[in-house]
Amino acid sequence: MVRRIYWQLFSDFFKIGAFTLGGGYAMIPIIQSEVVDRRRWLKQEEFLDIIAIAQSCPGVFAINMSVFIGYKLRKLPGALCAAFGTTLPSFAIILLIAMFFSRFQDNPLVESIFKGIRPAVVALIAAPTFTLAKSAKITLSNCWIPIGSALAIYLMGVNPVFIILAAGFGGYLYGKYVSPTE
Repeated sequence: MVRRIYWQLFSDFFKIGAFTLGGGYAMIPIIQSEVVDRRRWLKQEEFLDIIAIAQSCPGVFAINMSVFIGYKLRKLPGALCAAFGTTLPSFAIILLIAMFFSRFQDNPLVESIFKGIRPAVVALIAAPTFTLAKSAKITLSNCWIPIGSALAIYLMGVNPVFIILAAGFGGYLYGKYVSPTE
């Protein structure tokens, strides 16, 4: 039974890694569906916390998420199984592409395919934003925080680390002085 959880972690994250285009953010709804809805390994609130922590840590977002989820379930062996499952498909695919890319990079058909994939990847990244906003209880009264943060990063080049630190400090002040009973 114990070995089964390791296999499930590896195989679930392998499937996620193999069939998700667009990187870590595009994986969020698939990981959520698998670990929160299907397997019930985490509650929605725990999943949101893992997203926040994984995003705040250095490294690849999807791997950070898989490591945190695996560690939460089965400590270091779980983290290793989940991380290996997440990285193996990408490693194999990138290795194959690197071996043959120079042969077909200037092919008009390949260029057209990549141009068609780009908008779909943007949609894959944008869609979980609305789900996460709902889960994080973003409303009209506080939507200025993520919008302002995104604009500060995009338009003014503010380092995201400063945004995270400011948000953490603001949350601390809000919890301590404005909403001490919540």
